[in-house]
Amino acid sequence: MDTKVASVDVASLDGEVSSVKTSVVPISHSESTLGRHIARRLVQIGVSDVFSVPGDFNLALLDYLVAEPGLNLIGCCNELNAGYAADGYARSRGVGACVVTFTVGGLSVINAIAGAYSENLPVICIVGGPNSNDYGTNRIIHHTVGLPDFTQELRCFQTITCFQAVVNDLEDAHELIDKAISTALTESRPVYISISCNLPTISHPTFSREPIPFSLSPKLSNKMGLEAAIEAAAEFLNKAVKPVMVAGPKLRVAKACDEFIELADSCGYPVAQMPSAKGLFPEEHPRFIGTYWGVNMLSGDTVVIAETGDSWFNCQKLKLPKGCGYEFQMQYGSIGWSVGATLGYAQAASDKRVIACIGDGSFQMTAQDISTMIRCGQNNIIFLINNGGYTIEVEIHDGPYNVIKNWNYTALVDAIHNDEGKCWTSKVFCEEELVRAIETATKEKKDCLCFIEVIVHRADSSKSTLEWGARVAAASGRAPNPQ
Repeated sequence: MDTKVASVDVASLDGEVSSVKTSVVPISHSESTLGRHIARRLVQIGVSDVFSVPGDFNLALLDYLVAEPGLNLIGCCNELNAGYAADGYARSRGVGACVVTFTVGGLSVINAIAGAYSENLPVICIVGGPNSNDYGTNRIIHHTVGLPDFTQELRCFQTITCFQAVVNDLEDAHELIDKAISTALTESRPVYISISCNLPTISHPTFSREPIPFSLSPKLSNKMGLEAAIEAAAEFLNKAVKPVMVAGPKLRVAKACDEFIELADSCGYPVAQMPSAKGLFPEEHPRFIGTYWGVNMLSGDTVVIAETGDSWFNCQKLKLPKGCGYEFQMQYGSIGWSVGATLGYAQAASDKRVIACIGDGSFQMTAQDISTMIRCGQNNIIFLINNGGYTIEVEIHDGPYNVIKNWNYTALVDAIHNDEGKCWTSKVFCEEELVRAIETATKEKKDCLCFIEVIVHRADSSKSTLEWGARVAAASGRAPNPQ
C-alpha cells in the first residue's frame, strides 16, 4: 500500500484554475470505491462540510463521507434544513452539498433545492437510491408511494436542477458523477445525484487512477461580439445625462464583484444596488448612493441573514461596514429558510459571526436545527422577532390563519441547549433591554450562540412591509380578464 497525495486541476471559486490537493491517505485498489470517489471529489471542489440526514439507502455512502479526512459530516434534524444549510454554505464557500435518502428524503429536501436553483447556487444534492438490482424489476420498495416506478423523485428534480445523474451501474459512475459536479460549478445551479445503495462499497478501475483528471474550461466570450457590445454600451452611456450603475444578484453568479467595483472606479458613475444584491458591493464606496428599493453591532467580521418577511425590509436599512456580508432569499422567499442557511453559512465561514433576524412564524418551521448549531459550536446571534403570527401575510390578506400558537422561544432554546455546549438566551420587551442584550451578546457571550427573543406588537411592522403587502394584495386580487 502506497501513500500518495492526489493533485488535480479544478476551477477555484473565483473562476481561475488552480491546483487543489486531496487528503493524504493510504491508497489501495480495495479503497478505490465509488463512495471514496464521491468523498474525494467533494473535498477537491472546496466542500469540507456536508449536511445530511441518514436513511437506509444512504448509510453505506455516509460511512465513506465520515471516513474522508477532509470532510465533516453534519447531521441535521430534517432534510429541509439540510438543504437550507447547503444553500447557506454555498453562499459563503461557493458550493455546498447535502445527502439524503430516496424519495422520503429527496421529496423533503426538494423545496430547499428549488430555492437554491432560484438563487443560482451550486448545491450538490446526493440521494441514496434503491439497490441496483431492483431497477427494471417492477418491484415495489419501501419509502416510495407504492408504485414500481423509481423515476418519480428524478422527475420532480428535473425542473429545479441543471443536471441529473442516476448511478446504478459502476461502468459509467465515474463519468456521471464528475459531469454532475462540473455542471453544478459551471452553471452555478443545483444538481441531483442518485447513488444505488449497494454501490458505494464496490471498487472499480476507473476510481483508482491518481490523480484523476478533473478540470473546468473557463467560459470564453466571443471576442468580436464582446467588442461590439462594449462599443455600443459606451456610445449609449456617453449620451446619457445622469447614468447610474445598479448592482444585481447575478454579480455573484458571474463572480464579477471585483470587476464591477473596478468599473465603478473607472467611470465615476453613482452606484445603487438591488435588494437581492445587498452585500455584493461595498457600501462605504464613495460612489454608493443606496439600495434601490424605491449599527445595532455590524463589522467586517459579521454577516447578516434576513428571513423572509418583515426582516427583509428592516434589514435593508442597515448600513453595512466594509467586509460585512448580507444574505436573504429574495426570489424564492421560503419562510424558515434562514435557520438552515444560518447553520450552513456559519459552518462555511468560521471567520465570520452570523447575525440572523427571524420571525416567529418562520422559526416554527425549522427551529430544530438550533441544536445542530450548538453541537457545531457556532456563535451566531439570532434575533427572534415575536409578533404572534405571519405579519407579512397579514398585510397581504388577514385572517385567523395568520395567528400562530405562541411559544416560549427562549425556554425552547434552553431546552434544546440542555447544558451541552455554549448557548445564551434572553427575552426583551423594550429598547433598553435590547441594548443590554446586544452588549452581552457581543462581549462576555461572544463565544456563545446567542438567542434574543424580541417581543413586539402584532401591528408593529415597517412602512415598507405595509406598502409591499398592499401591492401584492392588489396584484393577487385582480379580476379575471373577460373572455
